[in-house]
Amino acid sequence: MARADAGTGDDEPREIRLVENPDGQWTARDLQAEVSAQGSTRSAALENLDAVVDTVVGDGGHEPTDSELRDLGVDPETARTQDDDLPDVLQ
Repeated sequence: MARADAGTGDDEPREIRLVENPDGQWTARDLQAEVSAQGSTRSAALENLDAVVDTVVGDGGHEPTDSELRDLGVDPETARTQDDDLPDVLQ
């Protein structure tokens, strides 16, 4: 369920907007972090929002494992030996 600090590490209350979409999905938006997430239920939308906020403003997420890279069709060795320049499409 949504936490009051939403991963920011402070005690400031979070303002969250919860909207039922015409397709029956739910959208939860954290107004301070300016991020949104969806879910098939209100609870799922709030849980997904917590995960997004933790990743964006907290220390959520992780470096991808070799297995995760391979699942995406990326050679782990190639990915780790490339320089820091962005691909042309991302510049």
